[in-house]
Amino acid sequence: MSSRRSRSRQSGVSSITDDQIADLVSKLQHLIPELRRSRSDKISASKVLQDTCNYIRRLRREVDDLSDRLSQLLSSSDIDSDQASIIRSLLV
Repeated sequence: MSSRRSRSRQSGVSSITDDQIADLVSKLQHLIPELRRSRSDKISASKVLQDTCNYIRRLRREVDDLSDRLSQLLSSSDIDSDQASIIRSLLV
């Protein structure tokens, strides 16, 4: 058992079990597209966590790019145009 887990048990703080960690890693594996496509059911927890972080970074970049594109669309279109109305309706 790691020293961190022993300390948390000693201090009265409940800790997560190895089975719970394995279950959470398995759930993550099914959420990440690259890992879902993997032919192997046995992927290390560190690989799952690394791929999860990379996926979140990629999603954040995508959100930033879409936000920039939306800002450009809004600034380049007439505020009362049909296009601006459609964009506003999608944001609400």
